[in-house]
Amino acid sequence: MTATADAEAAANELTPLADYLGSVLRRLRALPPLDLDLTQAYGNVLAEDVVAPHSFPAFAQAAIDGYAARWEDITGAGRGGFASAGSALDGRGRGVRINVVGDLGAASWRPVRLTPGTCFSVAAGAPLPIAADVVVPIDWTDQGMAAVEIFRTPKRGYGVRRAGEELPAGKVLARAGTYVSPALVAVFAATGIGHVVVRPSPRVVLVATGDELVEVGRGSQPGQVVDANSHALTAAAVEAGALAYRIGICDDDPEGLRGLLEDQTLRADLIITTGGTGTGPGDMVRRILSRRDGGRPGPVAFTDVALYPGTSLGFGTVGAEEVPVVCLPGEPGAALIGFEVLARPAIQLLAGADPVFRPSVRAHLLETVSSPAGLREFRPAHVAERRGGGYTVQPLPGGPYTLSGLAEANGLLVLGERVTTAAAGSTVDALLLDRRR
Repeated sequence: MTATADAEAAANELTPLADYLGSVLRRLRALPPLDLDLTQAYGNVLAEDVVAPHSFPAFAQAAIDGYAARWEDITGAGRGGFASAGSALDGRGRGVRINVVGDLGAASWRPVRLTPGTCFSVAAGAPLPIAADVVVPIDWTDQGMAAVEIFRTPKRGYGVRRAGEELPAGKVLARAGTYVSPALVAVFAATGIGHVVVRPSPRVVLVATGDELVEVGRGSQPGQVVDANSHALTAAAVEAGALAYRIGICDDDPEGLRGLLEDQTLRADLIITTGGTGTGPGDMVRRILSRRDGGRPGPVAFTDVALYPGTSLGFGTVGAEEVPVVCLPGEPGAALIGFEVLARPAIQLLAGADPVFRPSVRAHLLETVSSPAGLREFRPAHVAERRGGGYTVQPLPGGPYTLSGLAEANGLLVLGERVTTAAAGSTVDALLLDRRR
């Protein structure tokens, strides 16, 4: 049997990624809803639809600074005609002059009514006088105080915001599953909403495991590896919308690991470990958490998934509360890919988000790449929009160099299990990462 055939045979024994994800995510449920004050709701996901209890604007108001008037008074209706419908000049080439009977600011509250041939000076946001149907911009006038001369006639309704024209009462402002953004907070507040029902942000605990690990701030020596993973995964969890807590390094001590996980169930909705998921002599997490006790399997099941990089993933629950645990590989690039593929969707599901996966696009591949047979590869890439429409995707370093590639990536090139070579010019799938660039 050839080396290629050996590799394909080994890959056929792996669990397809889609099947594995489905089996894991079906075991998770969104966190119970919580009624939060509007100022605390940002970043959470709505647990129910939100309907406007009041209209916005709540009353007819001036949209600009200017003069609120009756349109017929500034077009000269009944006065003998004008040069054109877009001009306030009378037949002798002069502007229309009307009396200014008062000033209205945004804090004005007494209702006032226009009488024929008069107007009010108004500030943007001021209540519109009864019978007014146009606001003339200040620059179109001589800016008079007792009387004003108008040189141009706007269309009827110009500078006016009618009650409820933007958000009528009863309108669905946002559906369940929507993230509460700053703009959405403003919409809720403007329509009279002071609190909303949301799913709380998942509390995620990050633990790096391994006797070889040392803290950051120093270089690695033989027998030592700087713990990059717990820092990176904590940042990734925050980016995914979680409240993340980095515990740091846990040695390969069975009782120590079990005790740490049990302790963290008190403050965690999800625990993520990194390292020790393989079958090598130093892979203690897999040994400890999958070990049978009294003939029963351990709390975490480890599965060899058709994923590259990082085929070994673990999932289960710990503690009386059955807090979910995701176990990721120890290699930093594989850990971050594992987070994107498994842990991030889990966080999104707990948070009540819909959809739980990153958005994907079909993109024009700019460079020929090869991929391991039988594995679904997620390779760092740069995705760009084309001027004529569509996307291009430029592969970045992958495989053993995935970490350096991810630092530059704004997307992930996805190559399916049956793809061993993707030619430049072909169309491929790409996940879009939420990076601020």
